[in-house]
Amino acid sequence: MVIPRNRCSFPNLSNNQAFTLLEVMIAVSIIAIALVALFGSQSKSLSHATEANFDIVAPMLASGKLAELEGASVAPGNDEGDFGEEFQGYTWKLETENATFDGIDALANLAKMENPLKKVELTVLWTGTKFSYTLTYYGRWQG
Repeated sequence: MVIPRNRCSFPNLSNNQAFTLLEVMIAVSIIAIALVALFGSQSKSLSHATEANFDIVAPMLASGKLAELEGASVAPGNDEGDFGEEFQGYTWKLETENATFDGIDALANLAKMENPLKKVELTVLWTGTKFSYTLTYYGRWQG
């Protein structure tokens, strides 16, 4: 029995139905550009969602802490702390000073009063991020 030589079947290379290397490279380039735009959009969306979350949580935490301070019988001092296990990563910083009013003579006597008006700045920070929220409050405390 004789075995014929070179009887492998190859596709007909002369037809024009195959893609050229240039066409494939162009298609891959278009897909790459589309994916870069898609991933950039996704990243920006995630960044906006994180910021929106902070913009909701931080004022709520600051208001709650300020409510604690308003209920105290003595004026708060400079202090800092965190919000516990429920809001891990969120910290607060409190700065208190006597209120001053520049250029207003009628209100200058407020600082000389027995119970002067206090300026309280409460800052909520999210550890590891650039986000911060500051709430300024003016009030009086007994004692």
